[in-house]
Amino acid sequence: MKKIAILGITGSIGTSACDVIREHSDEFEIVLASANRNLKKALNISQEFKIPQLVIIDESQKIDNKLFDSNTNIYYGQNELKNILQSLNCDIVLNAISGSAGLVYTIIVLERGIKLALANKESLIMAGHLIKEIQKRTKAELIPVDSEHSAILQAINETDLEQVKSLIITASGGPFRTLPLTDFRKISIKESLSHPTWEMGAKITIDSATMMNKGLEVIEAHWLFEKKYEDLKAVIHPQSIIHSFVEFIDGSIIAQLGFPSMKLPILYSFSHPQRFKSNISSTNILDLPNLSFEEIDKERYPLFFITVEAGKLGGLFPTIINAANEAAVSLFLNDQISFLQIYQLVNQVIQATENIANPDIETIIEINSQIYDNTKKEYRKILKIENLIFYI
Repeated sequence: MKKIAILGITGSIGTSACDVIREHSDEFEIVLASANRNLKKALNISQEFKIPQLVIIDESQKIDNKLFDSNTNIYYGQNELKNILQSLNCDIVLNAISGSAGLVYTIIVLERGIKLALANKESLIMAGHLIKEIQKRTKAELIPVDSEHSAILQAINETDLEQVKSLIITASGGPFRTLPLTDFRKISIKESLSHPTWEMGAKITIDSATMMNKGLEVIEAHWLFEKKYEDLKAVIHPQSIIHSFVEFIDGSIIAQLGFPSMKLPILYSFSHPQRFKSNISSTNILDLPNLSFEEIDKERYPLFFITVEAGKLGGLFPTIINAANEAAVSLFLNDQISFLQIYQLVNQVIQATENIANPDIETIIEINSQIYDNTKKEYRKILKIENLIFYI
């Protein structure tokens, strides 16, 4: 039986992982879980799965453990989670923490040589060059959980990466794929959170609406599969049935298909390189809708294009654009800026910030926090001043 730690167990990925483990309770057991602040939900999950250790990151949620009739040991704060991970006996860690906060745990797990199921794409966005170095040194296995990258991994299988010509990532296009551009100024928070094909957390749902997430996934694919940016493509596929294509040097194209669900890529990340017999996902090809594909419109999805460009430039730019976007999405969800201003704010920040090549982990973490805080604090000024310069 494989021992699994789930970081971010109350989020959408963590909840789906619990569904997978319910189906395969003879294969997996959860030995550690973490949650940001949803203590009640985390405790319910811990009691169901008899999880021995639970960490709540938000220390303001701290209460007397004696109030709970539970065999789970409860800890609080980021430092406690770091300390536990440094010595935890487990086979797989699923990093399903949302945003840049997940990076530090990715580093700890890979440094220990433990298999990492990575749903936290920001880890590779911000520190892909460092993560690849750690992997080479520790031989740690990193299996992507994003459906697009899981699809690529499954399609490539044991094929040498030199035989792969290009990778084609698909995108749903989000809820505003056909909305007239003149109506974008009226987009509401509720409309932005109504994804047509996927059920996800609020932040990634907004990123899907702007296509920021697809730009980040291109950067992620660059690091995961060691392909140049000119060999990475993205297309809109509204039905979300094909999750990615792999084009080989002989002209063959292999795709991975399935109805939208994160359970299959989660299971595959746990079982890889094997497959476990399962009923968690079933696709009847006779039930499939007609499949269509479109180019990504630069005017409709400008964040996608500037994010890919940040990836090409490398250095600190992926961290900067990711931090600015995290701040902008937070501001939008708090009704402080409009949907259109997400792009405007992110673009102003990236244009006003100088790059640093090959940053170390301390610099990445420091600048990420600085850009995020400055963007949230000064967003009104940033949106008004065209010649702003961020000194870092």
